[in-house]
Amino acid sequence: MPVEMSAARFEELVADALDEVPAEFAKAMDNVVVLVEEENAEAPEILGLYHGIALTERTTDYGGVLPDRISIYRRPILAICETEDQVIDEVLITVVHEIAHHFGIDDQKLHELGWG
Repeated sequence: MPVEMSAARFEELVADALDEVPAEFAKAMDNVVVLVEEENAEAPEILGLYHGIALTERTTDYGGVLPDRISIYRRPILAICETEDQVIDEVLITVVHEIAHHFGIDDQKLHELGWG
């Protein structure tokens, strides 16, 4: 049975996960915002999504653009978890996964690193 959790508590868990990001990576994150959303309208089963231009793909022409976005989707994460501890783990995995995309790390490399 999916875990019940308030939106405020879920946002706290996302903030806690962001606090777990090593300082050198957090400082290197450039022009990116992390948002909590209920679900992705086009793919309601996904847990998170990176929208933007990865750091590895930015050229000298990059500038004057809106921030990249990392969306963490509350409903699908809650739907696959049965306890708050599972939610905490899944939020951390999802946040790390999407931040990795910001740094240009693809899904295959994430799986190789054990974050798949």
